[in-house]
Amino acid sequence: MKLPWPFPRTETKSLGNPADEEIAILTGAPSGAGTISAAQALSVPAVQSAVRLVAEAAASLDIRVERKVDGAWTVDSLHPVAVLLAGQPNDWTSTFELIRDLVATALCHDKGALAFVNRVGGEVREIVRYDTAHFQVDYSGDGRQEPSFRINNELQKPSDVIFIRSPFSKCPLSLAADAIGAAKAMEQHARNLFERGARPGGVIESPKPLGKETFSRMKAAWRAAHEGADSAGRTAFLFDGATFKQLALNSTDAQFLENRKFQILEICRAFRVPPSMIYELGRATWANGEQQGQEFLSYSLEPWLLSLEAAMRWALFLPEERGIYRIRFDRDDLTRADLGARATAISSLIAAKVMNPNEGRDWLDLPPYPGGEEFANPHINPSSSTREPQ
Repeated sequence: MKLPWPFPRTETKSLGNPADEEIAILTGAPSGAGTISAAQALSVPAVQSAVRLVAEAAASLDIRVERKVDGAWTVDSLHPVAVLLAGQPNDWTSTFELIRDLVATALCHDKGALAFVNRVGGEVREIVRYDTAHFQVDYSGDGRQEPSFRINNELQKPSDVIFIRSPFSKCPLSLAADAIGAAKAMEQHARNLFERGARPGGVIESPKPLGKETFSRMKAAWRAAHEGADSAGRTAFLFDGATFKQLALNSTDAQFLENRKFQILEICRAFRVPPSMIYELGRATWANGEQQGQEFLSYSLEPWLLSLEAAMRWALFLPEERGIYRIRFDRDDLTRADLGARATAISSLIAAKVMNPNEGRDWLDLPPYPGGEEFANPHINPSSSTREPQ
């Protein structure tokens, strides 16, 4: 038999940039979180609370389309993108759900989060978010890390994709896998302890072997003399050199609650959220609660808002529009003080002619009134032509 020469080569492919799901299939390891899967990690209440806190806080903010006019940004509620975001980005998803799921996915998956922008004649008609299993992100190998996107194996233009991901090319869920795994192990230990980990208060030790009959008589006598509420505190009498040894919790068991609290703090560090905002109130006070809320906006939520604004501006506007239009999340809802403090601030700003009465009324979600555009100090010039609302 004559063999073909040379032998036909078999095609080989390299898995240079495997997805989380591919790693799980080939290695059997959980995807996305090292020693703990994403589903297991989200079953830890602290992780679930941290993810929901960041994602739902971002999604709860109003989204504005702003246009630059004479160097100042003004709200343009009539732009097609503004109309789409004010309603539903598609037939089955609200804007709140879109933003919430984008941020939550980026927090939990190394691949990041992606939404496809469907255009008809250059106008945005819908925005559709895809699960991580249905898209692939490849990066150029020349050091620039320029991404290319495939949705269901179809190559997409980067300008038609809203894409966000965590820094370091890893999500917080993956980077904190060990800390989350320790918290999960403590939960399982607590469950096992209460289910089948009953522990005696002490043991009776004998220097010599006890027969079955002797053991039965000693057990019955001990229980008759010392078990029950009425027998507590009685003096114990032992025989044949037996001694009673009281059992004590070791240092790890005695500090079990402290260890669990520390793991909650570790998870808070990973997601950069204040512990009090996921209801770990050990060190929360009236004095630092407001400050932690401001820190959450500045250091936890703001980077995600800026990433969303940049990604949405790139994907939702045409190249000629990007210089004059932008996406802006309204942060006022998170920084808003109580009504008394807001009233004092608005009054002071109007008196200083920094804002006019109608702008102040807009802060309170009240409609403008005729003459409210005048910049005047009502305390100095009470006879101003500014008319009060009818």
